[in-house]
Amino acid sequence: MASTPSDPSERPLPGTTAPSGSGAPAFTGSPLGKLTAVGDRPVIVLMETILVPLIAVVLGFALNPDDPLGIHAEFHWSWLAPIIVALRYGPLAGLGAAAVLLAGWFLLNLGHVEQFPQIFFLGGLITVMLVGEFSSLWRARTRRAEAVQFYLDQRLEHLIRQYYLLRLSHDRLEQELIGRPMSMRDALKTLHGLGSNPNDAQVLLRLLSQYCQISSAALYTVRDDQIEPQPLATLGTPVGLINTDPLVVQGLETRTLCHVVQATVREEASRYLVAAPLLDIGGEVYGILLIDDMPFFSLQDESLQTINLLLGYYTDGLSTHALASPLLAEAPDCPPEFAFELQRLWRMQESTRVPSVIVALEFNQSAIDRDLPQQFLRLKRLMDETWWISGPRRQVLAVLMPLGDASTAEGFIARLEGWMDGKEGMSLTQAGVYSHQLPLAQAQGPQALLHKLQQLANA
Repeated sequence: MASTPSDPSERPLPGTTAPSGSGAPAFTGSPLGKLTAVGDRPVIVLMETILVPLIAVVLGFALNPDDPLGIHAEFHWSWLAPIIVALRYGPLAGLGAAAVLLAGWFLLNLGHVEQFPQIFFLGGLITVMLVGEFSSLWRARTRRAEAVQFYLDQRLEHLIRQYYLLRLSHDRLEQELIGRPMSMRDALKTLHGLGSNPNDAQVLLRLLSQYCQISSAALYTVRDDQIEPQPLATLGTPVGLINTDPLVVQGLETRTLCHVVQATVREEASRYLVAAPLLDIGGEVYGILLIDDMPFFSLQDESLQTINLLLGYYTDGLSTHALASPLLAEAPDCPPEFAFELQRLWRMQESTRVPSVIVALEFNQSAIDRDLPQQFLRLKRLMDETWWISGPRRQVLAVLMPLGDASTAEGFIARLEGWMDGKEGMSLTQAGVYSHQLPLAQAQGPQALLHKLQQLANA
């Protein structure tokens, strides 16, 4: 079944047909135009080379039996047949048609070979060869133009496909941004104070639905590796609890997030798409998230990592005191919020490889006299936690930046440099402020980071 071109520029002009396999257009608007259609098969070329001059001889014999080829006429009409063949197929076909005329003359003049019209055939052959060469030249140019046009058509088709793919990708990205209006930092800020209210689990599910496009899920409480049948929070219309589901059993056994691809590899059917256990600080499961409906394109590594990150941040928030107590024992002067956030971000970096960084600003006495520490505190980001460390000769302001890397720290320091240059016309170093970057990924643990910060203040 032939396809109809969707682009108006691809449709043939009125009175023409679409290009054939060789790219040569055929005019079909009039009977004369049909005669210009060139056949590509050798059989057709041979038939036209023989039949066209033969018809000319027959017509000449019918109209003027005494001079069928028009040798003695004012115009040699018979040579139009080889000329037409030469125009269509080149000099070789034209010479073949001229040979048919020559054979026709011999058949019509048997016994009178001495009357052979040499000038008649010599002039005709020269004309046919010139016309044939002209035809060959323009056929070569036409083929070259058709090849270029074919290449341009292919390129245009490729660009059209790329354009539509880009448009679909843009539409999909736009839909994701509409459905995910907040940044990850805003999500962590929302989860920052959750844990004490029973309705916080429902807030967690709504947050997961915005970021991971979850349509239907349920959060269950787990006690002694047994899932309680009544869900703690639901989203959409989740299916009932199936304790024997292979994905649920695998999630409880491995204490890690499991998805449907793992069950498919094991050739085990699962009713759920994702089973994500909620672990406390000791690694025990006290909850499990079961997702049974989400878009196909959302079931990818990025979404699974986001689910794992948000669940880990939420569960760490339920055990604030337990998380912060080891660090507070190491550094009693450390604020509990700073210690808790440092421990939680360290666990997040270990489990999901999401980086965070500490920027330590070291102030000498001249900077403290200018009240720079208090002014720098106003420039910190909303999610950042700070710790003011006083030493015998210098003081250090530690700024913990969640979800930040070296570029985040450099951007913060550059913002301080710009503020300092605009207010007092000097750099941070000239003002007595020295910056240090301490990425969590390069540290040996939260305790080592606290020890490093205390060394900066007591050096």
